[in-house]
Amino acid sequence: MLILLPPSEGKTPAVGGNAVDWTSLSFPGLNTCRAKVLESLGTVSAHEDALALLGVGASLKADVERNTRLHAEPAAPAHQVYSGVLYDALGYDSLTASQRKKADGSVLVISALWGAIRFADRVPAYRLSMATALPDVGRLASFWKPALTDALTAATDGELLVDCRSSTYTAAWTPPPAQTVAVNVFSEVDGVRKVVSHFAKHTRGELARHLLQRRGKAPQTPAQLLKASAEKWTAELVQGTARKPHTLNIILPN
Repeated sequence: MLILLPPSEGKTPAVGGNAVDWTSLSFPGLNTCRAKVLESLGTVSAHEDALALLGVGASLKADVERNTRLHAEPAAPAHQVYSGVLYDALGYDSLTASQRKKADGSVLVISALWGAIRFADRVPAYRLSMATALPDVGRLASFWKPALTDALTAATDGELLVDCRSSTYTAAWTPPPAQTVAVNVFSEVDGVRKVVSHFAKHTRGELARHLLQRRGKAPQTPAQLLKASAEKWTAELVQGTARKPHTLNIILPN
């Protein structure tokens, strides 16, 4: 089983330490693409209209300025750098040592800058969305798609993929539908379901934590994932097709 996560919008910068070591990152075949994105991001972030070009507000000026010196910025494990609702609910630091080891091997973060990394990969904090278009790179989801297909198809072969990514990041890589289960979260009032974006992030983080904490073998099929999810939530499984992944719907109480 592998759990696919989006990065958090906000990042927690490392207080000190060494800069990113490109040779130590997972999926080293992505390094050429990483270097191209990093160079373009640094150029854009140094532009006088950088905030507008990156689609962020003035409150993120310091984050954008950090983009210009990412080669030298201190790096930290991805599970420390990524923060926010989903990652707070996952709660890596409060997992046991064996559960953290499981997370390091089972979680893949799909990133606009790094393509794909694991929790133990050490990276600096950065500001970049997969929806952004960069000079000489173009729309990042389109740029990353062939590279991620090459890098991840073999690495994920035979694994059940629990896809907790947002739509912005699902556009960057389409895993084989037969082995993929997309996770949706709804509230239901008087029989009417509504998507709950904030609680969806939280619940996906809780689901990841539950899968990392529960005893026994990790789910290996969509049906086993449904059974594991039903240990904590009301859930249903919608079977996929040759072109669409399976879907796990988690329904939150009123």
